Amino acid sequence: MPEGDTVWQAARRLHDALAGKVLTRSDLRVPKFATADLTGRTVLDVTPRGKHLLTRVEGGLTLHSHLRMDGSWKVFTNDQRWTGGPAHQIRAILGNHDRTAVGYRLPVLELLRTADESRAVGHLGPDLLGPDWNPEQALANLLADPARSLGEALLDQRNLAGIGNVYKSEVCFLLGVTPWLPAGALPADRAAKLPALAKRLLDANREHPVRNTTGARGQNLFVYGRAPRPCLRCGTPVRVADQGDGSRERPTYWCPACQTGPAPAPGSPPTRRIRPRSPR
Repeated sequence: MPEGDTVWQAARRLHDALAGKVLTRSDLRVPKFATADLTGRTVLDVTPRGKHLLTRVEGGLTLHSHLRMDGSWKVFTNDQRWTGGPAHQIRAILGNHDRTAVGYRLPVLELLRTADESRAVGHLGPDLLGPDWNPEQALANLLADPARSLGEALLDQRNLAGIGNVYKSEVCFLLGVTPWLPAGALPADRAAKLPALAKRLLDANREHPVRNTTGARGQNLFVYGRAPRPCLRCGTPVRVADQGDGSRERPTYWCPACQTGPAPAPGSPPTRRIRPRSPR
């Protein structure tokens, strides 16, 4: 599942393959930019911003992409067979004399002026893996709506950029509170730890293809994806329920013994509250 660490890894692969090299192939397979041609331009860098990817090329242009749930960028040598999916799922091709980057199932792909990147990512809060990381601002953003559930606040990229559904569940477990706890009810000592905890988890995983939040081999995650297996700490069966902001419900995992706070009763349907869609 692409979260900040996954996107950081994708940016590094793309940067290593493309940066400093002239494009010899360019194919953007979305109607609005199908006639755009980047061949002959040098790729300057590929930068992650939260869950967004910014591929900057000379001439003041940026190719902005977002993976969301199913998108991916694959890098191939020029004698390799492309294996990221069927050809009709390809949305972008960027190639040079050595490597070809192929974007599959990209739900967001747009070409914009580099000077206008803020149109795409200006709404994002401090980036957990970026040079703009500001823990004080991130915490202030999270607590700005004290009635909002902590899980929803963590997923809102306007508060802090990079956390997805996996880290949402894991951060709440490590804080000892349920994702349904109102952000304003988070004890002050735990709130103070939250930004550093989230950053430590993403930092620890950005260099590794297999995400691990436990530090133990063979048990990669504390709660995410573990229902109804026993909690790694106390043995209580881990539970799962949907949580969302009304635009999309996401499976959310927690231990009812290790985590305090409100939570759906066993067997109850998800509670759906209509809120404005949060930018991702």
